[in-house]
Amino acid sequence: MEAYTPGEQPTERKYIKLNTNESPYPPSDGVIKAVNSTEVSLLNLYPDPVCKKLKNKLAKLYGVNEENVFVSNGSDDILNFSFMAFCNADTHPVKFPEISYGFYKVYAELYGVKAMIMPLNKDFTVNVEDYLGNNANVVIANPNAPTGIALTVEEIEKIVKANPDYVVLIDEAYVDFGAESCLPLIKKYDNLLVVRTFSKSRSMAGARLGFAFGSEELIRDLEKIKFSTNPYNINRLTLVAGEAAIDEDGYYTENCKAVANTREYTQNELKKLGFECTESKANFIFAKSDKIGGEELYLALKENGILVRHFSAPSICEYNRITVGTKEEMDALITAISSIIKEKNNENI
Repeated sequence: MEAYTPGEQPTERKYIKLNTNESPYPPSDGVIKAVNSTEVSLLNLYPDPVCKKLKNKLAKLYGVNEENVFVSNGSDDILNFSFMAFCNADTHPVKFPEISYGFYKVYAELYGVKAMIMPLNKDFTVNVEDYLGNNANVVIANPNAPTGIALTVEEIEKIVKANPDYVVLIDEAYVDFGAESCLPLIKKYDNLLVVRTFSKSRSMAGARLGFAFGSEELIRDLEKIKFSTNPYNINRLTLVAGEAAIDEDGYYTENCKAVANTREYTQNELKKLGFECTESKANFIFAKSDKIGGEELYLALKENGILVRHFSAPSICEYNRITVGTKEEMDALITAISSIIKEKNNENI
């Protein structure tokens, strides 16, 4: 089995980190205060395994019932539980895009599940027709990673409706940065599971907190897996941090708008340098240039103290995925890229 490879977390020097899709903004004041609260003195006691307060706040914010909410140790944990609960080697294979989040393939291999891996269209969009009437579960990141391209709610509903006897999991890790959530569809379809995370839009990648919405039946299945493996999988500090983040949702909404504006600004600057960018609705940019190869640019930026994410798959090896940081960080990126390309052109004269 080939394990998932996380983004670089080097310690030998200080980098501008634009490689792991973390938020450039700190948690809200309420979150910091909550983590430093009296909960610290209660670390000798187990946390609430059913996470009732957090579920209640999530249910109220998103307009669903508590029975429709599942929370766990990051969205990766929920993906893991979903493969365990809903897939098997014989009757319930899984279908997902070839270019997408790398953990889908890892989980399929880990649990011996047949994976039906579908190519993207030439423009990196998901071909909806590939996911209709599959006789398989479906997993799609929306917006997709690393392309940032999003399906519409109408396209997702078409997929969900066409697979009534199988689970359709929509991974919305990046939805808050410009795409439309398919959450309202859980009230119409009992086979839809919508997975979200606090890591990106709520500045809590280090806290490890994910949540999901679905029918009561799907949520009960996930709870059964959780309580069969690790019922205390969310620690006390993460629980109170999550609750505080929900209370200050407006702060994070404004941060998402700032990230989206910086994304558009940076894409325009890259295009001025001759780059081609996908229509990203996420907190990252997927870009390539005819003036310099993808790996060459990645390595040159690293030499200049800037980390981006490069993938070796042949269909995307000329691209780099660039996390959207602060405007100052993105200006530093543009300056470095301009200098790298100028130096390369001078070498070729």
